[in-house]
Amino acid sequence: MGACVARFRAIVINKGEGGQSTTLSDFDENDLMEGDVTFRVEWSAVNYKDGLAVTGKAPVVRRFPMIGGIDAAGTVETSNHPEWKAGDKVILNGWGCGETHLGGYGEKMRCKGDWLVPLPETITAREAMAIGTAGYTAMLAVLALESYGITPDQGPVVVTGASGGVGSVAVAILAKLGHEVIASTGRPQEEGYLKELGAAQVIARQELTGPVRPLGKERWGAGIDSVGSTTLANVLSMTRYGGGVAACGLAGGMDLPTSVAPFILRGIGLLGVDSVMCPQHLRRKAWRRLESDLDRRKLAKMTDEIGLADVIDAGRRILEGAVRGRLVVRIG
Repeated sequence: MGACVARFRAIVINKGEGGQSTTLSDFDENDLMEGDVTFRVEWSAVNYKDGLAVTGKAPVVRRFPMIGGIDAAGTVETSNHPEWKAGDKVILNGWGCGETHLGGYGEKMRCKGDWLVPLPETITAREAMAIGTAGYTAMLAVLALESYGITPDQGPVVVTGASGGVGSVAVAILAKLGHEVIASTGRPQEEGYLKELGAAQVIARQELTGPVRPLGKERWGAGIDSVGSTTLANVLSMTRYGGGVAACGLAGGMDLPTSVAPFILRGIGLLGVDSVMCPQHLRRKAWRRLESDLDRRKLAKMTDEIGLADVIDAGRRILEGAVRGRLVVRIG
């Protein structure tokens, strides 16, 4: 009976002679990794990196067997950490979860208490995962632009990959903060959706995928880019003098075919945004700002819900660009 109680359902990634396989399986609680906090996972999310992990399209997973899921929200069951006690509501984003540490696509999780962030009072666990790493990254990108001195009066902000998770949340936050938002997307059918989130203008992805000039026509005062490669290079070349671009993704590739011209002739800043190993003080600042600066009604419009059994298919779809906005995963 004890062995049955200790088992729970999880999305488990294994690697054998035939390559990587991902299944919905039983997992033994005794095989959870070391940590001073164990919590019951209630909600998770599907991010682009999760898609890479569950499909094996990129070598995201570094340890096998692995429970996928870079995000988790739930309730503490046991804790030896001074900050957390049983019953506390917590959020976990990144820190190698779903890559080197067993992740959030399971009913139980154990980790270092230093990795956790308290669930804000006015945000539910489901809403926290509707935000997830994608939305938290979008907020970090907004904070990076603000730290660089970007204000609404400096001109529009372009958001690439705008129909995806990072892009959708970035559009909504920037619009609420008073910025004019130009949303770039490869899905023209989503124009209505993006304008509902707050975009003033929607442009085709193709406008940013052509040959890169050292300097293009100045079109925006700043940008948030989740695509990388040629798209980011074009965004930089079209940014106004003194502007800044926050780079937080590589869906289009890791290369950057640009020159030094935007940096030394227009004084543009390229601001790197990392959500995985981001220090605690910045994580907590981002979540406080998400509580105040993200319209929860817009968050609801961009969110769909799936069950744990649907995660593997969702991972394939997000890589195909077939997922709009955010996918929350109901655990258990």
